[in-house]
Amino acid sequence: MAYIAKRMIIPIIFLFILASCSAGGAGSAKGEEKKLTFLFNIPSQTLDPNLDVNYTAIRAGISETLVKISADLSIEPWIAKDWKSKDGQTWVFTLKDNLTFQNGKKADAKAVKASLERTMRESKAMKNALKIKEIKAEGQTLTITTKEPFPEFPSELVHPNTSIIDVSAANISQQPVGTGPFQVSSFEAGHKIELERYDDYWDGKPKLKHVTFSFNEDANARVMALQSKDADIIYRPSVEDIDQIQKDSSITVDSVPSLRVHQILYNTKKDHLADRHLRRAFDALLNRKEIAESILNGHAQPADGPFLADFPFSSDTVQKPSGLQAAKAELKKAGYELENGKAVKDGKALSFTLLTYQSRPELPLIAQILESNAKELGISIKIQQVENIDEYLAKNDDWDLATYSSMTAPRGDASYLLNTAYMPNGALNYSGIENQTLIKWIKEFNRTIDKEKRNRLAKKAAELIEKETLNSFIVTPENITAYRDGVLNWETSKSEYYMLTKDLDVKTK
Repeated sequence: MAYIAKRMIIPIIFLFILASCSAGGAGSAKGEEKKLTFLFNIPSQTLDPNLDVNYTAIRAGISETLVKISADLSIEPWIAKDWKSKDGQTWVFTLKDNLTFQNGKKADAKAVKASLERTMRESKAMKNALKIKEIKAEGQTLTITTKEPFPEFPSELVHPNTSIIDVSAANISQQPVGTGPFQVSSFEAGHKIELERYDDYWDGKPKLKHVTFSFNEDANARVMALQSKDADIIYRPSVEDIDQIQKDSSITVDSVPSLRVHQILYNTKKDHLADRHLRRAFDALLNRKEIAESILNGHAQPADGPFLADFPFSSDTVQKPSGLQAAKAELKKAGYELENGKAVKDGKALSFTLLTYQSRPELPLIAQILESNAKELGISIKIQQVENIDEYLAKNDDWDLATYSSMTAPRGDASYLLNTAYMPNGALNYSGIENQTLIKWIKEFNRTIDKEKRNRLAKKAAELIEKETLNSFIVTPENITAYRDGVLNWETSKSEYYMLTKDLDVKTK
């Protein structure tokens, strides 16, 4: 009972806080004073577009990139009008003529060059990903030369950390100045951003005058805020509440297939988990269909590898034994025996730390399932909750397993996952994976221009990742949002990048 009371107090406290900074959003819209409250699930401590792993500046309509991903997962122009390359190494981008930053300064090629150079200074991961040798700027023409032929270079510029900003702005972490439809008026780290319309936005005047972009990791609090009209749009309502929400005719629930995969990371820098048989033992304990149906209430599909099945580079189904007996067999292959109900090797019992986090509420439940099933193998698991999973994994090595969720092909190409998660210097290679065969294939993939050959190489890589159980890919969840009936032109995207747009609107009274 004490647990239930605590669970309810937190959302209620949050609602009082939210209500104090919200005037009811869509319900109070009048002409030019249209405003909206958007409630997101992952808090950000910085708005620096070049560093923020939550990509808040892109999502909030503050900053933009040279190119973007379309609804059909193709690359299309954004602040760049077009681009071309004769050799896949020297790229010429032409910027739109009417681009300005939110402080009125011209966003010309010189400013874009300075922004990309800052990106590479501030983010080692982006420097490694972009592979830029030289940038030249003249007028609205930007010429970028990469260190080697890089046929998929434009797709790298979709990444939100390549957002173009005015590098001379005084306080980029709190108030970045971008080219987007909304400018920052104030930011409370981890709590909310107050945004105002940028009237001179290059793509036309935004429809909303003011937006409050709030954060709360508690899915129940987000649902309560929507029901009480303190929020107009909420991102990722708790799946167990969806049926109840849909009974309210004034609320729309929208869902689309995502590019995201929930998974288990293994810290292969630890001797135990460097053994693929032990990783396979854990993998065999994961009943993917049951997790999709019971934990996510059917709003997910069992994952069959790192990529969605309809991508041409998705792996063919890798047959892997599952269930307790299969897990026991893999454990035995790893050299462990059951003694007094514990998995033991060289006189030492197995015990692990499993990280999870609350902003995706299904992940702690998956962690609990794995912990419970592991007990039947004689393995002890301690579950540890962390606030920001990426920050923790980047700074700490005191973990063994982690629940994790990432978009594996956010640009419709395998390059992102292969280079960030499986190359030694990859930004998301928290597991310390160094598989030489995989590295060789990824390097060949990066050099390859022919699309069909790239797909074949990516498919080989994905199948190796599965066979070695470098990760355990569990389910592909749907992207779910819910919004009140006064909201107009909201689109739930597969990419999860573009949320507050110039066309987002509310009905007027």
